[in-house]
Order: sequence, then C-alpha cells, then structure tokens
Amino acid sequence: MRTRQLSTDRLDIGMKTQGEIEAAICEGMARFEQEFMGRGPKDIRAHLIGDLLVVRLQGVLTAAEQHLVKTLQPEKGRDLLKQVRNQLIETARPVLEALVQDVTGSKVLSLHHDISTTSGEEVVLFTLVEAPQYRQIKRK
Repeated sequence: MRTRQLSTDRLDIGMKTQGEIEAAICEGMARFEQEFMGRGPKDIRAHLIGDLLVVRLQGVLTAAEQHLVKTLQPEKGRDLLKQVRNQLIETARPVLEALVQDVTGSKVLSLHHDISTTSGEEVVLFTLVEAPQYRQIKRK
C-alpha cells in the first residue's frame, strides 16, 4: 500500500494545482492584451469551473477607445467598439486557444467574448473539451 501512495505522489508532482492553472492563464491573457491590444488590463482573474474557464479583465479600454465611446452617439460608439474588439479576438483566436490548451492540457471547444464600454470590463469564456486534471492542495 505504501508503494502505491508514493507512485501517485510522484505523478502529482508534475501536475499543476487549480490555482497555478488560473495564474498561468492570467499571465498569458495579460501578455496577449499587451501585445495584441497595446495595453494590459488593470486587473485580471481566471476561474476554472469544471470544463469552463472564465477570464475577467478589468480596465482594458485604451484612451482612444474611451474617447470614441464618449464622443459618438452612445449606441454607435458602443457597437463600433464591440465590433472591433470581437474582430480582434476572432483574428487572434488560434493564439488564445493555444495558450489555453498549453496551460490546461485540454482543447478549446468554444470561445465567447464580451466587453462593457461603460465599465471597461471584458469577459472571455472558454468551453473546454474536458475538465483539466489538476493536483489537489493538501491541507494540514
């Protein structure tokens, strides 16, 4: 019985915890925002819930985007900004899917995205083919 426990522990050593997966996703998404959008988020959180990965980014609007939303008619500015952001996400979709697969070990089934022009909050939801395996934290 003791030998079996040791071999299981060895397998777990290379496996990330849920928190490590979420932190790696946050780092990758922040890097993506900086490189593709020209500005990183003020705050970012990732939540792995079974086969769903929710990423919430705050403070992502550039100064130009904020100005656009304020100067145009509210609906027109909002719609234009959302169209541009959606197109950028769709163009960069392979990069985002590769990031998520590299970190979680699971392929992305679908990606959903929305952004608020009033709060500057962006949400990206990834549906994964399967829930990622991760190491449980041993509590004392």
